[in-house]
Amino acid sequence: MVTLEDIQAAQKRIAGVAVRTPLLNVPLIEQKNSPHPELWQLFAKPENLQPIGAFKLRGAYNKIAALSEEERRRGVISYSSGNHAQGVAYAARALGTKAVIVMPGNAPKIKRDGTAALGAEIVTVGSGSEERKLRAEQLSAEHGYTVVPPYNDEFIIAGQGTMGLEILEDLPDVETVLVPVGGGGMLSGISAAIKLGAQHPVKVIGVEPEFAADAQASFRAGHIVNWSPEEVTRTLADGLRTQSLGDITFAHIRRFVDDIVTVSEEEIREAVRRLSVNPKLAAEPSGAVAVAAFLFHRNELPQTTRNVAILSGGNIDPAVLREIQNEQPMSARS
Repeated sequence: MVTLEDIQAAQKRIAGVAVRTPLLNVPLIEQKNSPHPELWQLFAKPENLQPIGAFKLRGAYNKIAALSEEERRRGVISYSSGNHAQGVAYAARALGTKAVIVMPGNAPKIKRDGTAALGAEIVTVGSGSEERKLRAEQLSAEHGYTVVPPYNDEFIIAGQGTMGLEILEDLPDVETVLVPVGGGGMLSGISAAIKLGAQHPVKVIGVEPEFAADAQASFRAGHIVNWSPEEVTRTLADGLRTQSLGDITFAHIRRFVDDIVTVSEEEIREAVRRLSVNPKLAAEPSGAVAVAAFLFHRNELPQTTRNVAILSGGNIDPAVLREIQNEQPMSARS
């Protein structure tokens, strides 16, 4: 299990590379008809402001920076639908090592292009997350590359956990933190940082799409549940199409997370639309799910005053964003 000291060490390691993102007030809720408007306060942590447009740089840099010189000389390999790919490519370039990324053929063009622009070699496979993992492991064995997993790794988890430390520093009286969950690296790290570092009780809630709800199914069942590629690729939230949690992330989630809720595709799109009004809060679908939960599933969340939602990334295809912005607004439900 990752310790508070591991996360603090990661915070020092990534300083000056990953942006220390602020907490921004999210004025998305119509409060005048609420009997308790004080319950509707939400701050976003905008990881779209990172150099790669997403939180993944934190874990990727922490992992690669911790490798030996010999490991970095041989190069690194990872597997990702986009944001982790860019995080690994950025970190590898900064640390002077070769990066090879196995990506699905249906990865958004904006993420493929961003990864290539950072100098990574891209290998394309099918849409399943397990398929790209197996291909990366095969290439690692053939060429001696060090695998940099997208989530199921203690250094990755500790790097993502630095967001939790920043939240505690910037909002010491935080009560609830909402975190997107795909493979669970971010949720594991943030929940560990919050639960180990807070001086008072704080609820940590994972959020994922209904169409890729393997994490909630696993959390409810008490064991890892796998979903098929056909099931998870139905969601627009491409960064959350992971078929299952990892054994390491699942152990952290069972220990530190209070609950996992799901949101619909319509709710995700509406959250993206509302957030796009403020350029600093522009979110891709995967990055907007925590805000969607706050907007439409308040009855499933702790009734707290000081709430934070992780806005995990903003790498959205411009055409998809325009389409969502032109849609009929959806009314919020408490």
